[in-house]
Amino acid sequence: MKSILDICKEVADIAATKRPEDLFNPTSQQDSIFLSVAKSALDSLLRYGDWQELIKEGVLRTSYQRNNYLLDSICPDFYSILNNTIYIKDCNENLIGSITPADWMKEKYFYESTSGVKFKLQNGMLKFLTPPPDAIKIVFQYRSNTICYDAINGYTEKSSITKNTDIPIFDEYLVKLGILWRWLKRNGMDYNEEFSEYEREIKKKFATSLATQDINLAPSNIDIASQGVTINVKTNK
Repeated sequence: MKSILDICKEVADIAATKRPEDLFNPTSQQDSIFLSVAKSALDSLLRYGDWQELIKEGVLRTSYQRNNYLLDSICPDFYSILNNTIYIKDCNENLIGSITPADWMKEKYFYESTSGVKFKLQNGMLKFLTPPPDAIKIVFQYRSNTICYDAINGYTEKSSITKNTDIPIFDEYLVKLGILWRWLKRNGMDYNEEFSEYEREIKKKFATSLATQDINLAPSNIDIASQGVTINVKTNK
């Protein structure tokens, strides 16, 4: 795995410019520009979507008569929650939510609430419509804000680049392309071709990281209209 400095040096070679020596050298404009575009590239990849590398499981244990829970206190590396992944572990029940603002107001103030534990996500908090039962275990999946590993301190996860030796969590080639087109743009150079290549690669890489349904190759009497992907199998008569 290559460090962020090594990747920036490769970008410099492609752009035919001076290699950066220390991304955190405040006296070098060249190095500072590389650090700036590297941070921008990693932040953009973080925000692009639910990469499998970033998906983790969180656990919340409810407290008596408490409605609101700060997600950062549950998961210090929290970035965003994955919809429809919140369950009450103790009884294998799916939580109802996140409900719409209209439903929230109706059920809270006009007594139209039905049974079930309902919630909404607001200002980085998990807010329940009514206090859930005490001490129940709620599990969910979320996207981490991790963008790199600290190679010096046991490859601990980090949410920002702070050292030349930090290793991006994302695909090295994607990171390199992301830094390259941003560096060209920052220096007033043509970057259309590099940007187009980056866009193609990020879509391709993200698509391959998504979970997909199994493809059924066996003959079946199941109505194929209700299935996902099918492959026609040639039969011999």
